[in-house]
Amino acid sequence: MSTTALKSVATGAAAPQREKPKSLAALLTDPSIKQQMALALPKHMTADRLARIALTEIRKVPKLAQCNQTSFLGAIMQCAALGLEPGGALGHAYLLPFDKRQKNAQGRWETVDTEVQLIVGYRGMIDLARRSGQIQSLEARAVYAKDEFHVELGLDSTIVHKPAWDEVDRGPLVFAYAVAKLKDGGVQFDVMSRAEIEKIRARSKAKDSGPWITDFDEMAKKTVVRRLFKYLPVSIEIQRAVGLDEQAEGGVSQDNALLVDVEYQNVLPNEAEQESAAIGADDAPITAQEVIDAIRAAADLDALDVAADMIRMLPEAERKQANEEHRERRVALTTE
Repeated sequence: MSTTALKSVATGAAAPQREKPKSLAALLTDPSIKQQMALALPKHMTADRLARIALTEIRKVPKLAQCNQTSFLGAIMQCAALGLEPGGALGHAYLLPFDKRQKNAQGRWETVDTEVQLIVGYRGMIDLARRSGQIQSLEARAVYAKDEFHVELGLDSTIVHKPAWDEVDRGPLVFAYAVAKLKDGGVQFDVMSRAEIEKIRARSKAKDSGPWITDFDEMAKKTVVRRLFKYLPVSIEIQRAVGLDEQAEGGVSQDNALLVDVEYQNVLPNEAEQESAAIGADDAPITAQEVIDAIRAAADLDALDVAADMIRMLPEAERKQANEEHRERRVALTTE
């Protein structure tokens, strides 16, 4: 039950309900959803920008559109609360689909739902650390086989790393390390071998997909940064990011859907309608009318840009009217 529903029970008032948008793309332009994102966002990010980034992720990872809608929105809300941009552009965070599976009556595993999990990248963790005010600088590095690398531990622990810049191929990754300089002048570092990193990967539900495959070096650096955080003065945001990341690694539900505070009615009544509404099920992630409605409802140019991004998700034959509506609405907004 959402916060809205709980309030209605407490006050005895009927909870406001309305029809649920049929697609994630349409849901991202819903005014109440954007309002929730705006409330959670830090000053350096806007709800319209986050919505555009989320739409881009849907296009890049089509299976995201087939995920539980509230879990997707909840993951976006988590990004908003942490002030991190999802997607590979900045390496702050990644949105990945995870199948929830359980055994059926015949003892076979079957997928009962697909949720979106938020995985925080190492650049996202570094960004959070810098924003905490306790850490002057934090960096993570990968060490390759041909690099010169020496570590001494003890009362005067030191690291010496001389990358083999002259080599075309520096060889495979063999270590990853992270170094933090604290505001009080102290220094803390941690080092992990390739074998230690692979053990962490082996426990991850996403060990054979997502960034562990496409960005192994980045994941290795993030793994050592996450371990270093245990020795640093960290903020609530960092603790939340690490907790979410560990849940995703272990395949544990992040319960992101609980963050979404919107009540809808008219849930699709049968399986056939659910399949027809799933984005990607019939190559029509959103209808032309939904795009046009979003364009007409845009109150400013940022909101119009979000709606315009959805035009590319339409079949080629259905884009003409939406493009015309977009041009007309842009003229109207710029002349108001």
